[in-house]
Amino acid sequence: MLQDIRDNAQGTIAKVIIGLLIISLSIWGMDAIVGGFSGEPEVATVNGDSITEREFLRTVQLETQQRLMQMDSPDPSMLDEDQIRRDVLESLIQERVLTLDAQAQGLELSDADIDALITQMPQFQVDGQFNRDRFVATVRNVGMGVGEFRENMRKNYVVNQIRASIAQTGIVASENAAQLLRIQNQTRDFRVLTVNADSLSEQITVTEEEIQSFYDDNADQFREPEQVNAAYITLSLGALADAIEISEEDLRAFYDEQAEEYAREERRAAHILIEDGSDAEATIASIQERLEAGESFADLAEEFSADTVSARDGGDLGYAGRGVYDEAFENALFALEEGEVSGPVETSFGIHLIRLEGVRRSDVPSFESLRDELRDELARSRASERFAEVRAQLADAAYAADDLAGPAAELGLDVREVDGVTRDGGAAPFDHAGLVRQLFSDDVLQGGFNTELIDVGDNVSVVARVREYFEPRQRELADVRDDIAAMLEARKTRQALEARVDELMAALEAGEDPESLNAGDWQRFENQGRDGANLSRFVVQRAFAMPRPDEGNPSMAKAVGQREAAIILVDAVNEGAVDTDGAEYQQLRQFLTQLEGQREYMAYQQYLRNTAEVDRD
Repeated sequence: MLQDIRDNAQGTIAKVIIGLLIISLSIWGMDAIVGGFSGEPEVATVNGDSITEREFLRTVQLETQQRLMQMDSPDPSMLDEDQIRRDVLESLIQERVLTLDAQAQGLELSDADIDALITQMPQFQVDGQFNRDRFVATVRNVGMGVGEFRENMRKNYVVNQIRASIAQTGIVASENAAQLLRIQNQTRDFRVLTVNADSLSEQITVTEEEIQSFYDDNADQFREPEQVNAAYITLSLGALADAIEISEEDLRAFYDEQAEEYAREERRAAHILIEDGSDAEATIASIQERLEAGESFADLAEEFSADTVSARDGGDLGYAGRGVYDEAFENALFALEEGEVSGPVETSFGIHLIRLEGVRRSDVPSFESLRDELRDELARSRASERFAEVRAQLADAAYAADDLAGPAAELGLDVREVDGVTRDGGAAPFDHAGLVRQLFSDDVLQGGFNTELIDVGDNVSVVARVREYFEPRQRELADVRDDIAAMLEARKTRQALEARVDELMAALEAGEDPESLNAGDWQRFENQGRDGANLSRFVVQRAFAMPRPDEGNPSMAKAVGQREAAIILVDAVNEGAVDTDGAEYQQLRQFLTQLEGQREYMAYQQYLRNTAEVDRD
């Protein structure tokens, strides 16, 4: 059981725990004894089991935060709150269906298992050891009770167990993988006759009447939307930092304080990598026993490590500083004493045993080499202390002012201008949807007010006002004539290319010899794969989509692009080679098996959802 917990520590459970930032170290306190949510308002019941309003609202809040974090420019007004609530409720219903199914199957995570999982997670460790203060700080930030946390742990673990067990039942016939690989590795013998647009240029003319007709028939395409010219003030931490004067004395004092941090520590690691699997726990235990018995780490790395490159050197990975390895690997490495071997460390590559071979520190860089970096860091530190204050001043001043000149002069900022901002946005910073929406609000557009101060990025805030407003207008034909002409020419070119290859194909179908078409030279390709060297991509795709030739007669098709078209004659289809002992075949079969397992689990999940009794309040 404990190894199962470790196996899932970097998987679904870990993501739930870390993603939600839940936990209270007082897992041994009163909260763990009381727990529960009885008597709370319900938002739905699933097979008689309640989803509480508190659980629902907390999940809505977390989902909202997650969606904001996924935005390049987080803006709460861009979120569809009703949709989020619908999505969250359906997600909670689906989760409850799975949890109840797990309970019905007798799957359970004991209190001891939960405690073991929590204390082993690196996110709650300091120097490789479980840290109560970090644990407590995490839960205080979220405000989740321990009873609630432990219930989440219990639910997600057992659901994950069912998911894993069903996913592992996926079966794919060997011949299916082999057939896909044959198709992928298939080659073809074919001929291609290419017709270029340049050869048809004399046939393609666009008249003024055609341009006028297209303009009249598609007038809506040539309407300019309403737009504004705007003035704006930008307040940024970077600009504040640039304006701060840093004395030589302050700079040298800062260097003295920070110098040791610039001395880079590097650690030399050796590792034994064991691929995650059913026998991984036994293999790790065997290696640890042999290490305790005095066997060489290097010899065991050479014998067991799945990292065959480093295994030849006794698992040696050389020296590296922070930021090189996977986070879990790095945390374990930098918590070791020289010569010490870690416990099992899980990463996406598998399970590692890590030995610290050595530690070295670089010399502290000179003051002159760090001058610019120190200046920027110190200036930004001081600017950050001022930013919130100046931001509040700008927000107040802009709210009360009839223009931007006054607030700008008061705070020593510049008023800038931009033209042509539409409701779809404009040049930065008007590529921020929230700022644009403010700019086109009635108060700003018609009332002549300034916008609110909008945060358009990290420590960057903008306030704006409309300088000039332009109604939607129809663009004149003279302004768009060249664009229309180019579009009509491209359309006629494609039509001419298609007509020409249709003509040539008709001649071939009538029995004319391909070599006597007097339409250019045929290119021949023997055993050509899908990489399509020296061929347009659309020609290769068409060649491999064509049927096999029939009894020695080539199959024929056309491929038409923007500036060229081609006739393709496929003479032969050559089956791709399949090495059932090769890595390519094994990887494909494993991938197909995983897909099938996922499909089986999704079908099982949908069945449970369809048969559940759900009442929404």
